[in-house]
Amino acid sequence: MSLKNVLLKRLDKILGKYHYKACPQKLLYPWQCSAQVDKSQLQEMNLPVHAKSYLNPTHPRLLELQERYARFQKATESLIWTPDYIKAQDLLFFRGDNGYIWQSRGNNMNEMSYTLAYYYVKSIDSLDLLNKLREDKWFGNITFQLEGKLISRDLLDSILEIYFLHKHLDLSSSAVTGNILDIGAGYGRLAHRLLRAFPNIKTCFCTDAVAISTFICEYYLKFRNLGEKAVAVPLHQIESVLKENKIDMALNIHSFSECSKPAIEWWLDKLQRFGIPFLLVIPNPMNHGGKHLLTTEGINFTPIIKQHGYDLVSREPKYNDPLVQKYAMAPTYYYLFKSRSH
Repeated sequence: MSLKNVLLKRLDKILGKYHYKACPQKLLYPWQCSAQVDKSQLQEMNLPVHAKSYLNPTHPRLLELQERYARFQKATESLIWTPDYIKAQDLLFFRGDNGYIWQSRGNNMNEMSYTLAYYYVKSIDSLDLLNKLREDKWFGNITFQLEGKLISRDLLDSILEIYFLHKHLDLSSSAVTGNILDIGAGYGRLAHRLLRAFPNIKTCFCTDAVAISTFICEYYLKFRNLGEKAVAVPLHQIESVLKENKIDMALNIHSFSECSKPAIEWWLDKLQRFGIPFLLVIPNPMNHGGKHLLTTEGINFTPIIKQHGYDLVSREPKYNDPLVQKYAMAPTYYYLFKSRSH
């Protein structure tokens, strides 16, 4: 054995203790050689002129929401959304790689994974959503260009979620598309896409137990000119909104995974009490690929959902092909529940 191989063998033994392995650079793609997040789109050219004056930590509206949300200790008990989780830069570039959407970190968050996800979406795109739902770089959105189109995780995730809902609930039917409640809506990503894809939807109510998320969502929905069809609902108004509006389905996308058990129970109490018939849950993949409904603390919240009168009617991988599910961008599973009272 050559000296080079002896050294590599010893190095691998040392690195193996820390879950690393030496690999020839010629076998790696450029994106595998750097762990740095692309910050090229975090530029003022990707911000509307009024963004900097509104999206700042001292804005009176944000301070008001933070003061009101502090009274909802059970609902706002989060496992990761601490006061400093979203930085001032994230407030401006909320569509960048941050707590709202991880876009360039992890095994399946690279150029090849995005490309595979794009062509998978294209193969199932019977509603032509890749052409109907356009992408842009506003607010630091990380994009790739394929076949002359800008694509992003925002766009691809939204299209896949829409197809899952349409498959099971027929979003073109007025029976299930009166009002939608998005719990943990973040900046309002899915509401924007849903209403562009299906204008027949009456209203998307976007709510969140994180004050800064509601603050951003109010701004973003107005920026997208969605009018009264997309409404950001502050936590202190959720009770009155549910009393005044019949909700046909609730969505919880990458949110319950980050909530405490009491917070999950708080939301499900409301879904049960107001008779919301359907609930879509999409968990964070973590180390199980979304195969289980777990919080970041490892608590299985499936029993909590069942205790509140909801039964699982469908559990499907994000990509309905084993190899694509293994290698495409941000794989997880989709879970659709139906209330036993409907």
